[in-house]
Amino acid sequence: MSGNSSGFPGFHNHSYDRDYARPLFRVASFSDSSDEQERHASSPRGRGHGLSRTPTKAAAASRLSPSMSSKMSMKKMQQAVEEMSMEDEEMELMKEKYTKLLLGEDMSGGGKGVCTAVAISNAITNLYATVFGTCHRLEPLPPEKRSMWNREMDCLLSICEYIVEFSPTVQAMPDGSKHDVMATTPRSDILMNLPALEKLETMLLGILDSFEKPEFWYADQRNQSFNESKKSFQRSEDKWWLPEPCVPESGLSDRMHRELQQKRDQASQIHKMAMEINSSILSEMQVPLSYLETLPKSGRVGVGDAIYRYMSSGDQFSPEHLLNFLNLSSEHEALEIADRVEAAMYVWRRKASTTHVVSKWEHVTELNADGDKNLVLARACSCA
Repeated sequence: MSGNSSGFPGFHNHSYDRDYARPLFRVASFSDSSDEQERHASSPRGRGHGLSRTPTKAAAASRLSPSMSSKMSMKKMQQAVEEMSMEDEEMELMKEKYTKLLLGEDMSGGGKGVCTAVAISNAITNLYATVFGTCHRLEPLPPEKRSMWNREMDCLLSICEYIVEFSPTVQAMPDGSKHDVMATTPRSDILMNLPALEKLETMLLGILDSFEKPEFWYADQRNQSFNESKKSFQRSEDKWWLPEPCVPESGLSDRMHRELQQKRDQASQIHKMAMEINSSILSEMQVPLSYLETLPKSGRVGVGDAIYRYMSSGDQFSPEHLLNFLNLSSEHEALEIADRVEAAMYVWRRKASTTHVVSKWEHVTELNADGDKNLVLARACSCA
């Protein structure tokens, strides 16, 4: 993501100085002639053999029959039409994506779509699943997927150029006078977090690019024979879809061991920094009232009796023990439990922040005790 920045970090202008730019047709003709001269100079039939039997381009073209030349021109026209059709298809695809974002994923236009922020978030999530969802090997990202990722991410993030803040400033006019105007700057959270996320993205893709020629490989189960003299890792039954890595009989070298450990630590740091950015942004967001109204009145009803008893056990609670207690069998079940715990956290936080006015002192002490308990449960949910 290098290049000249244009108004916002991470976005680039592919402009150039037209006064010093070579016209395209001159570039093409110059490259053709220079390539021809290099071939003649490097070939043994170059200088000293002016009567070479190798025909030049002009001589070869003059000897072509009209039918052959017409076929070549038709082929060039067909290639040009195909290139234009591919560009048109790509443009139509981008138009469809923008339309879907503007309508909030409701292509019927009935006004039942989600907000623009949720639509962009879902689009980025779906793009990630398309590009990286099947990448189960330590190898560079295929060029077509990398191109797709960069192209569509540029389109989705271009919306951030219009999320700005207004600030008063003084603008000097050509006649020397000064006027107070409102200048636009990118919103502070975007200006700070988006370049950091782009840097993390570059580092992550760099890790994949570093595995171009590793000392290990992946077995092809269809062509793998039982007599192959190589060492392979035992496949886990619950992850049968993952490719099976193989190493030489002598094992990996010390250098490869160190590089793999460094890449693992680097990837862990990238994940940790991305999670911190995500958590800080979520903590600054206000929970919509429409979402709070859909929550149950009691957090215990949301999480269930078993999880509630485990979370209210006091000092013995820990997220690790809770995960071992739940014994989750699939990612969908884990996401469902996480949503229920998060909903209960908002219920207990709202109860803890609510003030009650009562007349009797024993009611006040009882409510204070309930408030402390709600705070403890809310902290437990945030830890989980």
